Amino acid sequence: MSADMTPAISVRNLSVRYRETEALNGVGFDLPEHALAAIIGPNGAGKSTLLKAMLGFIPAVSGEVRFFGQPLAAARREIAYVPQRAEIDWDFPIDVLQTVLLGRLAHLPFWRRPGKAERKLALDALEAVGMQAFVDRPIRALSGGQQQRVFLARALVQEARLYLFDEPFAGVDATTEQAIAQVFRQLRDEGATVVSVHHDLSTVDEYFDHAILLKRELIACGPLAQAFTPASIQRAYGGRLAALHGMAEGHG
Repeated sequence: MSADMTPAISVRNLSVRYRETEALNGVGFDLPEHALAAIIGPNGAGKSTLLKAMLGFIPAVSGEVRFFGQPLAAARREIAYVPQRAEIDWDFPIDVLQTVLLGRLAHLPFWRRPGKAERKLALDALEAVGMQAFVDRPIRALSGGQQQRVFLARALVQEARLYLFDEPFAGVDATTEQAIAQVFRQLRDEGATVVSVHHDLSTVDEYFDHAILLKRELIACGPLAQAFTPASIQRAYGGRLAALHGMAEGHG
């Protein structure tokens, strides 16, 4: 990234503790705009914690985070976040279309309800993720993969510059996985930046062009050829590298 370009995300000395447990220690990196980045690391590495700390959902011991050169408060409307499915109340009585329309509320005055323009955006987003036939279905009646696609559509209607996803591929079927990957590429090609917590090392080079490797500290951040290397994976996963070795072939 050239010196005169403002990063999409700039993190400096970010540290988080859960009581006596160090979750993140002095993490710092710059991620350029238009990147499609995977956050990678072993269990307990701080991947989800990184997203939540950047967004202010959990307190940091130290550190500074900027989005497009601005603090979170100034950039919040530029950011769309999709949490893990396990953190969502799927029993809430709301249908698919209403769920997606929630993504437009930040763009509307508090007194205005979503109208025809918002409804069209929502329907277009549902079509993009293959869920247009389910507009009236309660979200609690959907499969896990369908629920994930609905929340992907809700993020799309926010028309954000930065999309943050926490394990969107976890527990979904192959069709949903491909739909998510296709939307990621579309967002990137349309000028957005996409960051996703990701566990499957075998699909990193298929779905992403940048990697952020964590093990409570930053291991590497950059384009795949620089960051997603056998050496970086060895540092992140340690003795488990033997089982993962084949997944990183070709990333020298």
